[in-house]
Amino acid sequence: MAFKQITSPHAHASQNTAQVMQLVLWATLPGLFALTYHFGWGSLINVLLATATAVAAEALILQMRGRSVGFYLRDYSAAVTAVLLGLALPPLAPWWVVVVGSLFSIVVAKHLYGGLGYNPFNPAMVGYVVLLISFPIQMTSWVTPLALLPEGVSHPGILESLSIVFAGYSPADGVTGATPLDSFKFSDGLLVEQIYSQNPLFSEAGIAGVGWEWVNIGFLIGGLILLGSKIFTWHGPVAMLAAIAIMSELFWDGGSSDSPGSALMHLFSGASMMGAFFILTDPVSSAASNRGRLIYGALIGGLVYLIRAWGNYPDAVAFAVLLANFAAPFIDNYTLPRTYGHIDRRRATEKEEVQ
Repeated sequence: MAFKQITSPHAHASQNTAQVMQLVLWATLPGLFALTYHFGWGSLINVLLATATAVAAEALILQMRGRSVGFYLRDYSAAVTAVLLGLALPPLAPWWVVVVGSLFSIVVAKHLYGGLGYNPFNPAMVGYVVLLISFPIQMTSWVTPLALLPEGVSHPGILESLSIVFAGYSPADGVTGATPLDSFKFSDGLLVEQIYSQNPLFSEAGIAGVGWEWVNIGFLIGGLILLGSKIFTWHGPVAMLAAIAIMSELFWDGGSSDSPGSALMHLFSGASMMGAFFILTDPVSSAASNRGRLIYGALIGGLVYLIRAWGNYPDAVAFAVLLANFAAPFIDNYTLPRTYGHIDRRRATEKEEVQ
């Protein structure tokens, strides 16, 4: 994340890029804590391994480009990309999955385009999509929430988790399972009421899915902290979540076997809150103006729902964000804010008249 300022020449940011990045990292802690509590040590291992890989790759590329390694590493942008990717990956994913995704995010999605501020696509989501397409089995093997583990079975400890990640040891039976969105999408022929009563992921949950609802609440708390700190505006996140909720209500048919699911399930399952507050808000790859962010966020929310309901991927945040990244320059062209000293707005492709 970095600032793409379109303000008056007399406006000054109260925080520099490094300070913003550090605050973003701190804000991910509630979500990381929820993931670790409900799904074991795997997410923490993902985050640490991804960060080490991303920082090493960033340093090497900077050195090859003749840039100051220490200066650019201190902006923490590589760490933020790595943390977001690590949080999105399944816990206990093989080490090479994390490394490949981190390398692709930093080397290809970021530095191939010129580095921080020049990348048209969100680097973490590029790495995630590359992994999902290339290694679908490893990317869809999630850990069973703590509350649903068989009696006498617990999540692997830290040492056993490291053995699973680095040595390829198989976790104990019953430790891995499907996500709520996976379970709902592939429960063919069942009414929503039957899915909720027969599947413990839903019957033991409060609103959306055991463990997952708390993970989303964690990222919601972190996102509200960032919003209160004025790291970003409310327009993008609110538009995305509102679009998901509205689409869910429009296509809710009362709970038939063809129902795509309720608004609460879509809002508090998968990566909805993380996408809204930590992915969508990247100012480099998103729209620049508040009007543009409303359109951008609504577009992502609509795409998330469409792909979840009728596409092949149950959780569609990464694909939706990358598709919206394509559209961001077009949105900016028609939603640029008023230039300082002028009364009327103009399109980006229009030439400014010389008085």
